[in-house]
Amino acid sequence: TVLRSIEHERRECLSSVSTIADGIAVKEPGEHTFDLCSKYVDGIVTVTEDEICAAILALMEQQKLIAEGAGAVAVAAAMFNKVPVAGKKTICVVSGGNIDVTILSRVIGRGLDMSGRSYTVTLDLHDKPGELMGVATIVARLGGNIISVLHERNNNNSNVTACFLRLVMETRNAEHISLIRNALLEAGYTIVN
Repeated sequence: TVLRSIEHERRECLSSVSTIADGIAVKEPGEHTFDLCSKYVDGIVTVTEDEICAAILALMEQQKLIAEGAGAVAVAAAMFNKVPVAGKKTICVVSGGNIDVTILSRVIGRGLDMSGRSYTVTLDLHDKPGELMGVATIVARLGGNIISVLHERNNNNSNVTACFLRLVMETRNAEHISLIRNALLEAGYTIVN
């Protein structure tokens, strides 16, 4: 809301705000805050929920810090090139570690997705013996680690001779995901998502 308020040169009010960065989520900037930002702030950048999650995960893994969403936004802005930091000495203020563990679990999952270290794929398969093994063999051969399998035959949208297979796997990065996807496609499998 601060960004919109600065752009419109008056305080703006949103009907609702929902974000992992709840410590900085406000429907309307305060009068004093708006005045100070209007006068002294050169620019404002925004980051996505996924970028915040990736920053929280990076702080956990690389710095051994647990930061709440609002505390990780500066790191997210630097990580995702929202501010020019390349070749410069840069300080990101990380403040606040007030994050619920159930939310943290979801943040880690989303952060792994963002970094390409987790991948969920749904395939439309022929319902015949060996199909699951064929897919698993390709994933294993390429170094993916399947951690969850959902094999669903009773889907109203599918042909009675077909089924859906949803796999969640650990991967190394986006290139690794692309390698696995391409191998599945080359083997004749249909990727639904």
